[in-house]
Amino acid sequence: ILGGGAGPRLYPLTKSRAKPAVPIGGAYRLIDVPMSNCLNSGISKMYILTQFNSVSLNRHLARTYNFGNGIMYGGNGFVEVLAATQTPGLGGKEWFQGTADAVRQYSWLFEDIKNKDVKDIIILSGDHLYRMDYMAFVDRHREVNADITVGCLPMDDERASDFGLMKIDSTGRIIEFSEKPEGDALKAMQVDTTILGLTAAEAAASPYIASMGIYVFKKSALISFLNTDYPKDNDFGGEIIPKAAADGFHVQAYLFNGYWEDIGTIKSFFEANLGLAKNPPQFEFY
Repeated sequence: ILGGGAGPRLYPLTKSRAKPAVPIGGAYRLIDVPMSNCLNSGISKMYILTQFNSVSLNRHLARTYNFGNGIMYGGNGFVEVLAATQTPGLGGKEWFQGTADAVRQYSWLFEDIKNKDVKDIIILSGDHLYRMDYMAFVDRHREVNADITVGCLPMDDERASDFGLMKIDSTGRIIEFSEKPEGDALKAMQVDTTILGLTAAEAAASPYIASMGIYVFKKSALISFLNTDYPKDNDFGGEIIPKAAADGFHVQAYLFNGYWEDIGTIKSFFEANLGLAKNPPQFEFY
C-alpha cells in the first residue's frame, strides 16, 4: 500500500500528517479503506510504504493493526511499515522518487524467505474510498495469465479528461494509454466497455475506462520490470505500465463498477464525508 503521498492539495489537513492518515468518517483514516479491503479479501500480508509526515500514520497502524504473533491469521499474517530510508540506488542515496521507485527500493523483500511462496503482488493507493474484493481481481489476473492487471473504472464524457485513460482489445487486454486527453484525443480513447461486463446501456453512458491506480503484478514480472527492464522509471501509471504494454507484455484491464472516490482535494474530502451521512450512504465502513 503506497502511503507516502504528501497530499499538498489537502493542506492544511496534511500539515502534520501524511495523506493516508487524514481522518474520514469520524473514527477512521484513509489508510483503513485499503487495509480493510485486504483483510476482508483474505489478504493478510501487507506492507505500507511511508515517506512524508509519517508519525501519525505509523501511530495509527501500530494501534489498529497489532497482529501480535500472527496466530489470528494462521501465523504468517503481518502489517509492516516500510519507511523511506534513502537506500543507495542508481541515482545515489535518494528518497522515494515515485510509486515504482518506492517499491523498487524494497523489492528485495519480495525474495525474502517469508515471501518465497507469494506469486502475485497487489499495489494499492492509500487514499481512495471504495469497497472491493481484491481476490476477484487477483483471480482474473491469474485466469488470463497476465503480467500486470490494472484496476479500471467506467467513465463518462464529463470526467474522463481528468484521468489516465486506456484502450482495450476484444479480450480486455490494454493496447494504448493516454494521460488526461482532451478534444479529439479524448474521443479516440472510447472503448466498448461491454467487453468488461457492463450492460449496453451502461457502456453507452460510460464509453471510457480510467485507471484506479491499483495493480496486480506477477511477482517475477514486477521484480524484473523494476530492476532489469525499466530501472530508471520511477512511476507505475505514467512510465512502467505503458512501456510494458508497448513492449508486448500482457497488461489486462479489470473493471470495478462500484462507488469509488479519490480523496485528493479538500472539495472531494468534504463531499465524501457528506456522502457518508446520506441515507442510504454511498459508502459504509461496516
